Amino acid sequence: MTYPIFPIRPDDYAENEEIFSIYPYRFGENWVFDDPRVSLVREPFVSGITEMIDALVAEIPDAEDGFKLSFSLRPFDEYQGVLIWLRADPIEGNWYRHAETGEEGWLCPALFCYFNEAPERIFVRAEAK
Repeated sequence: MTYPIFPIRPDDYAENEEIFSIYPYRFGENWVFDDPRVSLVREPFVSGITEMIDALVAEIPDAEDGFKLSFSLRPFDEYQGVLIWLRADPIEGNWYRHAETGEEGWLCPALFCYFNEAPERIFVRAEAK
C-alpha cells in the first residue's frame, strides 16, 4: 500500500470560508508546527518563511514557546500580512512574496493539507496563544 507524502485534508476543512489556525514554535533554528488533524508533526518552515515569521512575531512575548498563526484565502479581521503566489517550485512546493516587504519564501507541499491548490493570496495573522 502506498501513502501520499502529505495526507489529504479532512472532509470538514472548508477551505473557501475557513480561517485556519496552527501553533508554530521554535525547534532548534526552525519554526515548526504540529497539526494532528492532518498528521503533521514538527513540520518546519524554511527558505525565507522563517525570517517572515521572525518579523511577524517580534512583538509577541515568548513566541518561541508557541503562538497562534491564522491564515485564510480571504481577508479577515486584523490580518497582518498577505503572501502573494509567485511560482511553483520545479521539484515541489511554491514560492510566495510578502506583499509589504517584498521578501520571498517557500511553502512546502504541506500547504495542500489546507488548500486544494496553491492559493494566489494567503492572508495571515500572528498572536499570542
